[in-house]
Amino acid sequence: MISDQIKTGKNVFIHPLALVEENVEIGDNTHIGPFCIVRKGARIGSNCKFTAYCEIRENVIIGSGTTFGSRCTISANAKIGENVTIKYGFVLTDTPNLEEGNVKDVGAIGDGTLIGANVTLMPGFNIGANAIIGACSQVRSEVKDGEVWYGNPAKFFKNR
Repeated sequence: MISDQIKTGKNVFIHPLALVEENVEIGDNTHIGPFCIVRKGARIGSNCKFTAYCEIRENVIIGSGTTFGSRCTISANAKIGENVTIKYGFVLTDTPNLEEGNVKDVGAIGDGTLIGANVTLMPGFNIGANAIIGACSQVRSEVKDGEVWYGNPAKFFKNR
């Protein structure tokens, strides 16, 4: 189901089995695959691709040229940069900050980052620009620009 209250650019493809809620903006040439869910208020740039079974929660911002493998979940209010490649099974988690009511701590991902398959980004941690996160990693620390991390928990390996 696709809301009639969305704004799309040119040549946008939304699979008939996808769900796109109201107040979503989708840039030119973006492809939303089957069984993807895009929640209200999400902003998706141009030339993005979502393979299948991805969930983009409320008010997420995704930069242009970013691609997602299947079964990725992005928590509400997250920010993902431009030209990011995220392989399948990625989860960007959140958790409520009890001292601030129901406000949730969410991480962000910088431009040009590559994230391997089955990676989890824990609440409140950020991944810098042009970083690489190895497959099956759980990120529990800040990852700076250009760093390579892997493992569970993920640890610094080297600079790019």
